[in-house]
Amino acid sequence: MAKKYAIGMDIGGTKIEIGLVDRYGTIHHKKRISTQANRKQEVIEQEIIQTIQEFHDLGKSFICGIGMGVPGQVSAKDGSLVFAPNLNWHNISLKKKIEDVTSLPVTITNDGRAATWGEWLNGAGKGSNNIVCVFVGTGIGGGIVNEGKVMSGYTNCAGELGHTIIQMNGPPCTCGSHGCFEAMASGWAIAKKAKEWVYKNPSQGKALLDLTEGDISATSAKLVIQAYKEGDIVAGQILNEVMEALTIGCSNMINVFNPERLILGGGVIHGLPEAVDYIKKRVKNYALKAATSTLKILPATFTEDAGTIGAGALAWHQYLTSYDKETLL
Repeated sequence: MAKKYAIGMDIGGTKIEIGLVDRYGTIHHKKRISTQANRKQEVIEQEIIQTIQEFHDLGKSFICGIGMGVPGQVSAKDGSLVFAPNLNWHNISLKKKIEDVTSLPVTITNDGRAATWGEWLNGAGKGSNNIVCVFVGTGIGGGIVNEGKVMSGYTNCAGELGHTIIQMNGPPCTCGSHGCFEAMASGWAIAKKAKEWVYKNPSQGKALLDLTEGDISATSAKLVIQAYKEGDIVAGQILNEVMEALTIGCSNMINVFNPERLILGGGVIHGLPEAVDYIKKRVKNYALKAATSTLKILPATFTEDAGTIGAGALAWHQYLTSYDKETLL
């Protein structure tokens, strides 16, 4: 029997990763495409389609389908990407374009929900039917599995954990609101906090200035975490505030969904693994005792490739359930 694969695609705020994913969540080939803000949407779309075609040819021994995780709101009606705030993309019909080119079934969902599929089927959520995943990367996303079903909501917006409010009248968010979880604790929020601090107090931001070679506009969450690990006091204070915000946001998820497992992933968590222990210790100050008494808080199994593996898992699920779309969206 020919080897079977799904094509998994994770569209993120800074990059797109496309991979050939087997039934067990292993990536056999992958490619990255930049989604930096200075690149035109149409150019990126064309690169996506070309890469999908390449992968289709590479794995034509048998491709069971294509799964896509996108950073925004997906239409439950036709699978179009309604709005991706971190990319400023609106009303894109990638699903239809790719289906037309490949003649393969395409399943599209929110990127956090896609990564949740991967953790539930093959990662830290395997064996549990009640999990909440929180992924902290450029933005904050996630997904909820409740009684063995991935929640999608009436208009397919369930799991927008990053846009729950954790501070009234807090800092502005890319979604247009204020005080969102994402605006307080995401990768872009960390970079923004650091830039503001150093602009106001350059004498206190020496480590960050050194790491950016004097160009504070080049500050990223990764560099802030690096400065923290080198003992920088400013970076340490910023990240302590971020970890407390993460704890509050996660506590809200625990109180609302009462999961058996809370799974924490994404680039920020991967770079700052002590955040998992911080949240474990502090969450009991905010969440209900009945909801935390048997709760397991775990790091995600998958790190950089979580979204790609999850998107592949979604395509596999569609294939193995005979395209029963009611269970997928």
